[in-house]
Amino acid sequence: MATAVQKITLSSSRDIPFNKLVLSQSNVRRVKSGVSIEELAEDIARRTLLQSLNVRPVLDAEGAETGMFEIPAGGRRYRALELLVKQKRLAKNAPVPCVVRDAATDILAEDDSLAENVQRAPLHPLDQFRAFQAMREKGRSEEDIAAAFFTSANVVRQRLRLASVSPKLLDIYAEDGISLEQLMAFTVSSDHARQEQVWETISGSWSKEPYQIRRMLTEKTARASDRRAMFVGLDAYEAAGGMVLRDLFQQDDGGWLEDIALLDNLVAAKLKAEAETIAAEGWKWIEVATDFPYGHTLGLRELDGVTPDLTAEEQATIDALNAEYQKLEAEYEDADELPDEVDARLGEIETALGQFDDRPVTYDPADIARAGVFVSIGPDGRLFVDRGYVRPEDEAPAVDPGHEIDGDVASADQDGAEAGASTVQRAVITIGGQPAEPEDEEDDVVRPLPDRLVMELTAHRTLALRDAVANNPHVALTALLHKLIVDTFQRAVTSGGCLEASVRHVFFPVQAADLKDSPSARSIAERHEAWKADLPQDDQALWDWLAALDETSRLSLLAHCVSYGVNALYEKPNPYGGNGVSQHGLERRLAQADRLARATGLDMVEVGWAPTVDNYLGRVPKRRILEAVREGAGERAAQLIDHLKKGDMAKEAERLLAETGWLPEPLRLADGEEPLAGGSDAETDGDIETLPEFLSGDDDVPVAAE
Repeated sequence: MATAVQKITLSSSRDIPFNKLVLSQSNVRRVKSGVSIEELAEDIARRTLLQSLNVRPVLDAEGAETGMFEIPAGGRRYRALELLVKQKRLAKNAPVPCVVRDAATDILAEDDSLAENVQRAPLHPLDQFRAFQAMREKGRSEEDIAAAFFTSANVVRQRLRLASVSPKLLDIYAEDGISLEQLMAFTVSSDHARQEQVWETISGSWSKEPYQIRRMLTEKTARASDRRAMFVGLDAYEAAGGMVLRDLFQQDDGGWLEDIALLDNLVAAKLKAEAETIAAEGWKWIEVATDFPYGHTLGLRELDGVTPDLTAEEQATIDALNAEYQKLEAEYEDADELPDEVDARLGEIETALGQFDDRPVTYDPADIARAGVFVSIGPDGRLFVDRGYVRPEDEAPAVDPGHEIDGDVASADQDGAEAGASTVQRAVITIGGQPAEPEDEEDDVVRPLPDRLVMELTAHRTLALRDAVANNPHVALTALLHKLIVDTFQRAVTSGGCLEASVRHVFFPVQAADLKDSPSARSIAERHEAWKADLPQDDQALWDWLAALDETSRLSLLAHCVSYGVNALYEKPNPYGGNGVSQHGLERRLAQADRLARATGLDMVEVGWAPTVDNYLGRVPKRRILEAVREGAGERAAQLIDHLKKGDMAKEAERLLAETGWLPEPLRLADGEEPLAGGSDAETDGDIETLPEFLSGDDDVPVAAE
């Protein structure tokens, strides 16, 4: 006969007046944690008790019940109720739902208290995210949800965003296959298909860091800090139907603009509208581009505009602003820190004075009719208009006054228009663009670097050499003397006037997009403008000015002028002669460039060049990427990325090589004197501390949820 299973009898439950309850000294909770008593009291006031108190009868010395009940489990709820009573929001004898334990039980009160706090599974974060989402779908606002759970609306928005990730990824997160930080990174994009595609790509690789996920999800977007985005404005972009991706979990600098084609169309339309407005000024041509390359004005004559004189009212305003500025400076001269309102006012005065300094210049109408304008976007996202450049073919022909041509007196103006004739000229607006380069196909042969890439790299080196020569008058003088001696002693025939020593400015037909903004380009431009401001325009006055210069200034100016003739560019040799450089000429040019680099102490790393995806790593085959990492960061680093696809490999290589000082062949000296900061030493020492954490650490380190 089967033994009968003994039935369990549950403790009874009943309502007990609050003033009949006391805390038990057997409650094991001593350390404060979790929701505060004040917040719990507010929650009870809003929704009443969700869980009964666990109580036991209080016995007297003889073991009889006294009518009071102690609380071994539920002390925080009791404290919250006690606070509501003190606030007179709950009556002293209000009935409280309680589970009453039999006084004769052999289970200790400490046992009950510990069990209630330990034998409960914490809510998985995903359940909270989905609960917030369900409440939102039922009409509760983010602010209402935040108030109900004593948190901020921003936290609620974050949880709702987490709940909106692809259900497939949420299921993986529920099984602890994705960390909370990784899930946060996926919220950058709302495209579930793209989220899943990125996870499939990285799930089997080492590169699973949140930053990598964000980068992959935003690689085909434009940052809000992009000059194009700032020029158009996020409001205009969104009004046109564009989507902005935002990261709610870390600083995103305004987010990412997802629709690049729409952004470019908006930029082109706005630039064209601005160009048409400028065209009404009467210019012959207008070139429009998002950004122009370095040297785009070379070979063009820049017009000298006239800044209009200040009116009496404008001068009075300037004087008043200067007086106010000096007064504030004197008043707070000894202050450690300026008050905010004073600091703001000084900034306003500086801005107002700057506007007077930046007044537009005026040009002669005859000059405007033959000159043009470059319209682009500045680095700060503002419209940049560079007026007054004349092309060589638009220069006025030299005609003597009164000289007759075909029986007619040459009384036409410099553009060939008859004097007094009223002609209307419409500017030719050109919107330019740069062609994209096809990506090289991968194969097993390490091919030479593409000619275009070598030309771009050597353009960087040429600019750096020019800057180095301009800052070293001794080397500049040596180079010039070398040129003169070659022309004087090593040429069978010389031509020209009394002295043919000239500097031919070398243009860059092929250049990288970042050449214009390189430190060398900025340094050369600043020095050129500084000298240009001092040079007299009249030829005779220029001679006198040069004669009066001190020797140091003469050498510095000489070095600057000579530097413009430096040519370290690689060009594809022409084996058939004619136009272009011969193989011998190219070798001689590059050898002399190496000599100049050694003489000036040029270091391309020190002048700011570093390998990036755009300027090198994304333009060469995987074999060359691995070769670069092997030389710069060591064999171990190369092995850790050799399984990646080319795009990902290039991005990781950029990070690995960032501080190594590695240079590609065209930027090294011919004899390879530049030492590599990484390379075999790092490998020999077994030091991989310079590698990113995801390459050298353990992906399975648990991450605490918020």
